[in-house]
Amino acid sequence: MNIPTLMTAIEIARPGPPEGLRAVQRPVPEVGAHEVLIRVAAAGVNRPDLMQRQGHYPPPPGASDIPGLEVAGEVVRLGAAVQTPALGSRVCALVAGGGYAEYVAAPATQCLPVPGKLSLEEAGALPETVFTVYYNVFERSRLQPGEWLLVHGGSSGIGVTAIVLAKAHGARVIVTAGSAEKCTACRELGADGAIEYTREDFVAATLAATGGRGADVILDMVGADYVARDIAAAAPEGRIAVIATQRGREAKIDLRDLMIKRLMLGGSTLRPLSVQAKGRLAAGLREKIWPLFESKSLRLPIHAAFPLTEAARAHALMESGGHIGKIVLRV
Repeated sequence: MNIPTLMTAIEIARPGPPEGLRAVQRPVPEVGAHEVLIRVAAAGVNRPDLMQRQGHYPPPPGASDIPGLEVAGEVVRLGAAVQTPALGSRVCALVAGGGYAEYVAAPATQCLPVPGKLSLEEAGALPETVFTVYYNVFERSRLQPGEWLLVHGGSSGIGVTAIVLAKAHGARVIVTAGSAEKCTACRELGADGAIEYTREDFVAATLAATGGRGADVILDMVGADYVARDIAAAAPEGRIAVIATQRGREAKIDLRDLMIKRLMLGGSTLRPLSVQAKGRLAAGLREKIWPLFESKSLRLPIHAAFPLTEAARAHALMESGGHIGKIVLRV
């Protein structure tokens, strides 16, 4: 296979607004012994990419400075120690950076086959959100069939992923969203309830929906004052997972409320995890989540797809908050 020495990639020319993204020529990445080279067909756009562009979320040591944490495409080169995936495989992969490019090197253990009947474009929108939801909702928070999951930001990429996976798992889902249109979209995806947080108190609405019991698991991307309200909205023995701080990093809570309900409050961020830890998550996804894509024909909604060179437009759309579901770059 003829692999060029140079590729088109999107770099952050200057931290700040979306206009700071620009297309450049970069060397095609070399692959380590345990990595594969993927010819990228699609790359997902995620909020951590925006934070990196703004200068608030630097890549971990050793990672590419090119943004992009999830891709789908074809494996075109194998590292010396790689046996799977095979050359020519269609895969989607979680990467620590470098996704906004024609080629990316990815740890083989973080690659998964394109599931079900999904296109490469649809698969490119999977890894970052699916890994995040699986890790926080299913593994760390142990969501069980029949339990209630409350998701803040239900129309976001993480939100729609949580709805689709939790419903396929047999859980019941309530979400918060910022408009009536977004609430309707969440219900159409399967959410049992949708709270327009600009008009309703999500604590009261969650308690009402659950017969006064509260949510068993809460996925919080907001932080700040939401954490105390999460505690009020949680069921006894509930689990609260904080995965972002869009509203602020500091929270004031009454620890007695946490203790009385016997709650577990935790937080995580995916990007700094080791390759070994991410490989373990990938194995769990392959065993427990990927069959759901086959048996239930799961799909995540793609709100918009842009050419790679229009990454700035994709970022501007995400920053506007006007999207429902995922945003993808076509490479």
